[in-house]
Amino acid sequence: MNLPQIASTVYIVDDDEAVRDSLRWLLEANSYRVRAYASAESFLAEYDEQQPGVLIVDVRMPGMSGLELQEQLIARKSTMPVVFITGHGDIPMAISTMKKGAVDFLEKPFDETALREIVGRMFEQANQRLTQAKAVRQHEAMLARLTSREQQVLERIVAGRLNKQIADDLGISIKTVEAHRANIMEKLQVTTVADLMKVALAKPEISA
Repeated sequence: MNLPQIASTVYIVDDDEAVRDSLRWLLEANSYRVRAYASAESFLAEYDEQQPGVLIVDVRMPGMSGLELQEQLIARKSTMPVVFITGHGDIPMAISTMKKGAVDFLEKPFDETALREIVGRMFEQANQRLTQAKAVRQHEAMLARLTSREQQVLERIVAGRLNKQIADDLGISIKTVEAHRANIMEKLQVTTVADLMKVALAKPEISA
C-alpha cells in the first residue's frame, strides 16, 4: 500500500549561523522538523526530490546565491515551495523571485507570527503540489499504456472523428479502428466514449 507523501520538513539555507539557529529554534518550537545548511551547494548535495518539504533560503550568500539555488530547483522541476530571507535593501530582488514562483519573503529580523503564517501557507502549497504531481504521474502512466497507433486513434476520437474518417486518416480498416478503440477503452478503464474523452482531456497541471 502506497501511503501519500506529506511535506513535513523545513529546509533552511543560510550562511549566517545565528540566522540558522534562530530560525531552527522558532520552527522547532512550533513542532516543525528542521534541516539547516550553511550553503546552497551543501543543500543541493543532499537534496532528494523524494523527501518533500519547504525551503527557506537567504537571497545573498557566498558561492551560490539563493536566486541561483531557485534557478537550479526550477531546472530540476522541483515543486518545493520557496521563501526568501531578505535584508531591507533586497526587497525589489525578493519581489522578482516571487515572479519565478517563490511563495513569499521574510525580512530580517523575523516576526514569529509572520513566520508561522508563511510556513503554514508553504506546507499547504507543498502538499497541494504533491497531490497534483501524483495526479500528473498517474495520468501519464495511464496514457503510456497505449501503443503509438492507439494514441493516434485516441487523438482522432478526441477530435471528434468518426471511425470511417479515422480509418481513412490512418490507412487502416474500420474493423481495425474498432479493435483499437476497444483496446483503448480497456486500457484506460472506461466503458463509454464520454468517459474516454474525460480521461484523454484530463491533463492535471501543477500550480505555481
